[in-house]
Amino acid sequence: MESAGTEGNSLSRTEFIYCCGAVTEVLRFGPAHLNHEHKVLFLVIPGNPGIVGFYKTFMQALHASFGFRHPVWAVSHAGHCDPPVSMDMVEDASFIEEGDIFGINGQIEHKLAFLRKHVPKETRLVLLGHSIGCYIILEMMKRNPELQVLKAVMLFPTIERMAQTPQGRVLTPALCHMRYLAYLPLFLLSLLPERLKTALVKLAFSRIQSLDSSVVAPTVDLLSGDCTANAMYMGGQEMKGVLERDNLTIKNNLKKLVFYYGAADHWCPVQYYHDIKKDFPSGDIRLCRNGFRHAFVLDTGKDVAGMVTEWLSNDLRT
Repeated sequence: MESAGTEGNSLSRTEFIYCCGAVTEVLRFGPAHLNHEHKVLFLVIPGNPGIVGFYKTFMQALHASFGFRHPVWAVSHAGHCDPPVSMDMVEDASFIEEGDIFGINGQIEHKLAFLRKHVPKETRLVLLGHSIGCYIILEMMKRNPELQVLKAVMLFPTIERMAQTPQGRVLTPALCHMRYLAYLPLFLLSLLPERLKTALVKLAFSRIQSLDSSVVAPTVDLLSGDCTANAMYMGGQEMKGVLERDNLTIKNNLKKLVFYYGAADHWCPVQYYHDIKKDFPSGDIRLCRNGFRHAFVLDTGKDVAGMVTEWLSNDLRT
């Protein structure tokens, strides 16, 4: 199921598909399908929750920055969307259970399956990861070394010791042991009228002075009970499974990687930046000097896109 909207000179398309048996939202700027003329694809791998609507401003700015030449797509995490009434959350329940598609390993395989089905093998990829999306990208590169990755940009990367971070220490008990307690309140929230849910979301964001208004609708979608439950389940697995940094994969792909760490990121302390910088002194590893928050899409998506454009300009010229 597909819908389209115009963003300035950039046409955006939203489509809901089944991938690995789970409903998946794909947001596209540029063509809906790739052919031999499209040499490069920008692909956003989101954080958690993996709702692509959060990245709309970021993607639109990237698309415009390169003169609308390169398609910019984002693929949601499996089950991290509010599907249309004509679609169920899962297409095949038995497949979902077998592959644990809503878990972190399943989400990695979900992205690889999406590429196999929707992106020609010869297409060069600019992978744009945010938060846990960076971990997923490293795993994708490790599991399929034949991916034609031109560059992989890691924004506020959560690629190691997540449970030991300030946010991890707070949320690990809730996500791993008590998340079921949240299901009833979430279900009750999902029953509220859309207008009331929108008002609650705006109230929650009221302290963000430069809030990007485009993030309100996807946040309302997050109040769908199943979507949030899937995000919490994945988050619990992140706390348990994202442990040591994958130095071998980083070493094997160092020239393709750009890391961007936050200066006050409770999901990824500055010490993690110093550690990786020490281990890979020749790597393109940067520390934020602009005061951007971990959830940059809330208010600085356009600014981060401008920064990424500068980093990638030389690579795309060659």
